[in-house]
Amino acid sequence: MYLNSCVIPIIKSPGDYQAYRISPNDTNRLAIIFDTASANTSLTCCVEIFDVGGQTPLNRHQGAVEMFFILSGEGIAMCDGKIVQIKAGDSLLVPPTGTHFIKNTGSTRLYMLTIMVPNEDFAELIRRGIPVELDEEDMAVLGRLDAWNKHAG
Repeated sequence: MYLNSCVIPIIKSPGDYQAYRISPNDTNRLAIIFDTASANTSLTCCVEIFDVGGQTPLNRHQGAVEMFFILSGEGIAMCDGKIVQIKAGDSLLVPPTGTHFIKNTGSTRLYMLTIMVPNEDFAELIRRGIPVELDEEDMAVLGRLDAWNKHAG
């Protein structure tokens, strides 16, 4: 029975990711890995990249859960007035309606895997932003400098 419902997985590499700044003055970028357009499911999964000192605006989601996994760097996360330190290897889960922000407090870029379920128009908000390129530092953190060199060359 399971064989009949098997789906070929979608595989993407960092060179395939489309990255955006939601607004021109934002100090973070989001590189979409999967979203409703590419995965035909109601989730958004991206790598969020914060410049030194960068942060998200204070925000909340009506019904979505948002999960962050810190890949590299350090910062703080605030949810409903509670502030915690975050660093590589940490993860946090923001419940629906949790008012939150993330800020890079380190001396290097902060990289996070960000997943929101359901999508709640997050991917559409990102895609309406300003397209940007991932650079060599981004690709090195994502572990695929070779893919970037091939894509750039």
